[in-house]
Amino acid sequence: MTMDMETDFLEALQGDRSEEVTEVGETDFSGMRMAEALLFASADPLSEEELASRLPEGCNIAWILEELSATYEKRGVNLVRVAGKWSFRTADDLGFLMHRSSDEPRKLSRAALETLAIIAYHQPVTRAEIEEIRGVSTSKGTLDVLLETNWIRMRGRRRTPGRPVTYGTTEAFLVHFGLDTVKDLPGLAELKGAGLLDSAIPASFFVPTPDDNEDLTEEEDPLEEDGLFDADASEDEFQQ
Repeated sequence: MTMDMETDFLEALQGDRSEEVTEVGETDFSGMRMAEALLFASADPLSEEELASRLPEGCNIAWILEELSATYEKRGVNLVRVAGKWSFRTADDLGFLMHRSSDEPRKLSRAALETLAIIAYHQPVTRAEIEEIRGVSTSKGTLDVLLETNWIRMRGRRRTPGRPVTYGTTEAFLVHFGLDTVKDLPGLAELKGAGLLDSAIPASFFVPTPDDNEDLTEEEDPLEEDGLFDADASEDEFQQ
């Protein structure tokens, strides 16, 4: 590269950088402080839209979140994206510090964990379909516990005889397990690697791709069409 070419290259590079700098103004720096305060004070994750509505007009939300994420990457708390929203969380390697000061969580039964996993991977799914996959009956209490935690919800009614209720996961499920989307759940290879699946599983076995789209499928009717119950009630109260 000749001296002239090198000079032209450096000038062009500096020009590009100066353009990048001009895209970020004082409004964005003050907006970053405001976003930081909002995220720290909020008990729930905040979406980019929620942040934008409370920051000065014209703030570059994407840049602000990127800068905050980088700033807190090596600190005791990290800015993470969960359920498509943003929240400050204790750094993974420091989670042990919270054990003594936090309430002991109530552990889910094996049946509840299996049911939750089936709903997460197979949603929308009915109680009968859950029982078919598990190979055993599912008690009313199991689904009630998961509904009470707000990790699952009643989606609609299947267009089959008896019109059974269909279930799916909620945003609270994603937030609790630190997932951005339900598609971040582990696949077949990851489950095998973690020792959660037998290495001698049948060749036909597969792990479905999770989908928690809130829109009802062609095989579902809205719950409201029944005109009979409140979405928070248990399924058994309204089963045929």
